Amino acid sequence: MSEPGARPAPARRARLGLTGGIGSGKSAVADMLREWGAAVIDADAIAHALTAPAGEAIEAIREAFGEAAIGADGALDRSRMRELAFADPTQRARLESILHPLIGARLRELADKLPGPYLVFVVPLLVESLGRWRERVDRIVVVDCAPELQVQRVMRRSGLSALQVRRILQAQATREHRLAAADEVIDNSGDLDSLRRQALDLHHRMLAGRPRI
Repeated sequence: MSEPGARPAPARRARLGLTGGIGSGKSAVADMLREWGAAVIDADAIAHALTAPAGEAIEAIREAFGEAAIGADGALDRSRMRELAFADPTQRARLESILHPLIGARLRELADKLPGPYLVFVVPLLVESLGRWRERVDRIVVVDCAPELQVQRVMRRSGLSALQVRRILQAQATREHRLAAADEVIDNSGDLDSLRRQALDLHHRMLAGRPRI
């Protein structure tokens, strides 16, 4: 029984884990949910802030990988690090050992601060670290499309070659692995209107406390 006059504990907000392979459209879905009022926390955006000039991770990265890992502007040299990380899994693990604890701390901090009826954690590597995330979120939503469509979309937006994009895909969880981990799948093989309808349906169900089972 609570003390007289004590405030009741705030109700825990529902938590979604939103993921998908590179070029799947998860960021587009996240932007829609944010537009409609959800508290959206993007792990990629946090990683970019940590590795920007004077970012919290820069000195540790410099110590681990040398001055060549840092660009002239003082930020992480993403092109160089991408080549290194995807060529050598041990180097990728080394980078992740620096970034992941910092990202996790920032995720927890934002989860306590951001207003919104429910929380959405946008995590590109959620399935790859499923053991940590299964207990942190109530639902895992995967944005899905065919790998060739992912390749085309990433090439259009980034200027990377098809070979470079496929190497990134190979380093991520397979499509089958992601779908097996999903509580719900949003199909992004169609147009933007189709994607928006599915995202809006998810949003309305989250507001009503009725996520699809």
